[in-house]
Amino acid sequence: MKKPTKITSPELDANDAALFRAAVGEVQPLPEQNRITPKPIRRKAPIHQPIQTVEISDTLSDFVAEGSPNEFLRNGISRLTLRKIRNGTWPVQDQLDLHGNHSDAARKLLQEFLHEATLQEFRCVRVIHGKGLNSKGGEAVLRNLTRHWLSQYPRVLAYCEAPSAQGGSGAVLVLLKISKID
Repeated sequence: MKKPTKITSPELDANDAALFRAAVGEVQPLPEQNRITPKPIRRKAPIHQPIQTVEISDTLSDFVAEGSPNEFLRNGISRLTLRKIRNGTWPVQDQLDLHGNHSDAARKLLQEFLHEATLQEFRCVRVIHGKGLNSKGGEAVLRNLTRHWLSQYPRVLAYCEAPSAQGGSGAVLVLLKISKID
């Protein structure tokens, strides 16, 4: 919150002071018994808990086999959230490009990226995994793995395929849970 700026007024000359006294008249302070002392405001100390690093498994579970791997919603999150992500309700605050990385390196980079994004309290990030056009057999290995890993990370609330202007099927927009400190 911005601190209020202190307003300084020019000194009053004798004529201005006399005019003020004439306009106001005699003023008497309120009796002491009518004054209320406000209670001090107790503020909760912020809780700084280290964010635990989550190990992301390399094994593909039934998640990839079930439904569409193009989107993911954590339980309790509305499908409207996916539309909001696509429409840019939350602007992309950072991105990670995994092009050219092997799966082990990509997993480690993704884990570090998500951890750092969470520490910085980013709400929406983009992960570019590529379309797999240059991989052996033209299979998008990183695409499937990245989306699987994202579904395992507890601070990922949702993700969806990026709009074509932001990478299309070669990228995902990820909505992260931010910690609220009261």
